[in-house]
Amino acid sequence: MTKNFAKFPAPAFSNLASPFDSTSAVPDLATPFDPATTLIRMPRLEIATGLKRSTLYKLMQCPESGFPRPVKLSNSNARGAPVAWVLSEVQSWVKSRIEARDQVAA
Repeated sequence: MTKNFAKFPAPAFSNLASPFDSTSAVPDLATPFDPATTLIRMPRLEIATGLKRSTLYKLMQCPESGFPRPVKLSNSNARGAPVAWVLSEVQSWVKSRIEARDQVAA
């Protein structure tokens, strides 16, 4: 018996640091890729950190966590207003967590 997996979508493991448009296999050469100016939304933030939404928001509430602050994408102050995170800041935070695992607690 052969199972038909065509009805299940393939997992979306797109490259987090890619200048490629999600609908094209050709990079957008008009805008150079720069992680310092690339904003990522929550689904990619979860993939980049390996953490879920609730944990990420708890980290943002705790200043000593050093987690990057979000960038507001609109002038709205309403709960649920769109936000994103700077890719290079997220990458730096992840690297700091990797470095911290090797440090011995005093």
